[in-house]
Amino acid sequence: MAGAKNGVFAEKISPYLRKKIDEAGEPLPFLDLQYVVDPSEAVEQTFEVARHYQSEMRPVFEGRELRGVEKLYRRTLLVEPTTICAAHCRWCIRGQYDTSTLSHEDLERIARYCGTAPENRDVREVLVTGGDPLILVDRVEWLLDALEEHAPQVETVRVATRVPLQDPRRVDARMQRALRRRSTFRVEIATHINHKGELFPEVREAYAALREAGARIYDQTVLLRGLNDDLDTLVELFDELRSLDIEAHYLFHCVPIRGMDHHRTSVEEGLALHRRLGASGLVSGRARPHFTLMTDVGKVPLYEGSIIDRDEHRRILVQTGYRYEERMAWVPGWRLPDGARVDDDGFLQVWYLDALGGKAEL
Repeated sequence: MAGAKNGVFAEKISPYLRKKIDEAGEPLPFLDLQYVVDPSEAVEQTFEVARHYQSEMRPVFEGRELRGVEKLYRRTLLVEPTTICAAHCRWCIRGQYDTSTLSHEDLERIARYCGTAPENRDVREVLVTGGDPLILVDRVEWLLDALEEHAPQVETVRVATRVPLQDPRRVDARMQRALRRRSTFRVEIATHINHKGELFPEVREAYAALREAGARIYDQTVLLRGLNDDLDTLVELFDELRSLDIEAHYLFHCVPIRGMDHHRTSVEEGLALHRRLGASGLVSGRARPHFTLMTDVGKVPLYEGSIIDRDEHRRILVQTGYRYEERMAWVPGWRLPDGARVDDDGFLQVWYLDALGGKAEL
């Protein structure tokens, strides 16, 4: 696995974050917990997760296999220009992928595939992720230009990044130009802001510069034990995001990845926090995200009745709204994961590994 040593995901902290940690002269839990290797990561576990969900496609297009393309949903195609990041988030779902970077030729072919392959006729969004694509701004600009030329049905391109938090100096005029609105689609920025403390002045300026470029910004906070698993911290964060004109879209349950159990709350704790966020009057309903699991078959926001069973292995069975036949039509070659099944009505159900819970501070 990329950067792995003795089974432990390699620590990588950007110079900007390292400087912030050093200047503080005291622990900064909102940084330390996210980026510094914890000794508990080295413990042996009975399960191992490299890719938490299986969505990578290897379609043959123009006589050659395409790399760096994933798809789970009817409307969205995912592209990974690079798996490199400015820093390694310990809890990252993609952190332990093999290192790779696509060439300009690869990206041009993906754009043509997006615009002409029959299975992509309903694709209206492209999610550019990684790694962190904004580490290589020229590749992102090349891809967006190619999509404008070859995939005119695409209406939105979303670029997933933590660069504004990890290395805000990179958000410059060159990046603003790369992320400009194109003639056929608008650009949105997906980001992970997990604690108000991460919003240093330079970070705020970086997000403001992205907005000035015309990009809409939305946030996907990851619920992390000891970092933001209490109501006051989440209320402060979502209030702050709203003031910065950043949409609070998802509150993600931390996925089960090798060595990262100490970051995870139980699903029940997450649901309790989400319930209080929505029914306490402490935060505006306009600022409340969806509490969501990333399962083997894709994202599943939890609603009443979503959890339909539990087993002795800490797994919960989650009901989804994905139809098996539709998934097979959208994603040629997709196979039902071992932890999923099809119910009597043709919808996917999927097992998800829960965490040992403590008691969330409500």
